[in-house]
Amino acid sequence: MTDATEADLTGGTPRARPEGDVEKIGDRKLKPATMMMGHGYDPMLSEGALKPPIFLTSTFVFPNAAAGKRHFEGVTGKRPGGAEGLVYSRFNGPNQEILEDRLAIWEEAEDALAFSSGMSAIATLFLSMVKPGDTIVHSGPLYAATETLISRILGRFGVQWLDFPAGATREEIDAVLTKAATGNVALIYLESPANPTNALVDVEAVAASRDAIFTGENKPPIAIDNTFLGPLWAQPLKQGADIVVYSLTKYAGGHSDLVAGGVLGTKAHINTIRLMRNTIGTICDPNTAWMLLRSLETLELRMSRAGENAAKVCEFLASHPKVEKVGYLGFLERGEDKRQADIYRRHCTGAGSTFSLYLKGGEKEAFAFLDALKIAKLAVSLGGTETLASHPAGMTHLSVPEARKQALAITDNLVRISIGVEDADDLIADFEHALKAV
Repeated sequence: MTDATEADLTGGTPRARPEGDVEKIGDRKLKPATMMMGHGYDPMLSEGALKPPIFLTSTFVFPNAAAGKRHFEGVTGKRPGGAEGLVYSRFNGPNQEILEDRLAIWEEAEDALAFSSGMSAIATLFLSMVKPGDTIVHSGPLYAATETLISRILGRFGVQWLDFPAGATREEIDAVLTKAATGNVALIYLESPANPTNALVDVEAVAASRDAIFTGENKPPIAIDNTFLGPLWAQPLKQGADIVVYSLTKYAGGHSDLVAGGVLGTKAHINTIRLMRNTIGTICDPNTAWMLLRSLETLELRMSRAGENAAKVCEFLASHPKVEKVGYLGFLERGEDKRQADIYRRHCTGAGSTFSLYLKGGEKEAFAFLDALKIAKLAVSLGGTETLASHPAGMTHLSVPEARKQALAITDNLVRISIGVEDADDLIADFEHALKAV
């Protein structure tokens, strides 16, 4: 070991996490929306540039050999916590590290990681947590690709799974976890609201059940896909989840022009997942990280406007004679499902802008509605500035077995809608026009 200084050991390059980040003014803790404008970045390290440059480099120069060794101790997991400096773009980079710092702020997570897609985030999470013979317990339905990954891909390597419905009671969750506990449960994986039905999972009940049935090292972490409501309308770490997963393509990116994923949680879990990401190379690229930094600055504005629009649109759709049902979280307080309404009150601060629309009829009527839309775009995904509509049974969940689709209410008359930031009255006019074609 040389007598290198601490500054030498950090890599000597424009780094994230600069000293002097402003998190409080006096006794006032700054809000996430404020911190998105500069947290984790020092303009003086980049020629005074107000915004971080895009660091398009595959590798980084070490100030000395000792620093290089120190960084690789973190990269390889010999020392927990990741590299203390910049090493190689498969492991880290300035844009990605600034992004990860800002992602963690929204949910007050200890640490965060950025990935090349939502599914690469989920796959890396699973690969870091499970081994042959382990069991994954999950809520249902899940995003179709997630279900495929669990049952068809991991299943080939001896990983088993058990599930419970998204709206399950504590007793129903207890029954599934008790059955699973006869083997080694490596992970409890949730998605709330469920895609595409909008059914909520009681995260508090899952955490209580897990804590009652498992102890010590046998206690599996709870991970949850928070893409539909997070981070503005739901923060599951506060309800007992250990890890939060995002498709950053959606609200975080918000402009339908990038694909990325994120994982947030405790440092211990993030260190485990980081080691797998370093090995298989699922980190997002610098340009995508830079675009996400841009988008995070307007995240609260975009989500708030989209949520307000969705409330107006759903009020119109709910009273239309050609509509069977609107699966919108904002209507839970009015309905008969007291269980879902209770979860919503405890877990959510808003109803979101993505909902399920059940038309009277079947595939023919759903297709007629979709084909007649003028403003809303017929496309999969959600959380963008524009309104999107799709047919889950025939598109995103086409690969799900028919019996399971019926059990999960993914029916032929279901249309999934993600409301954007257009004028709400214009959107209502578009939906009214499209319903005439049904």
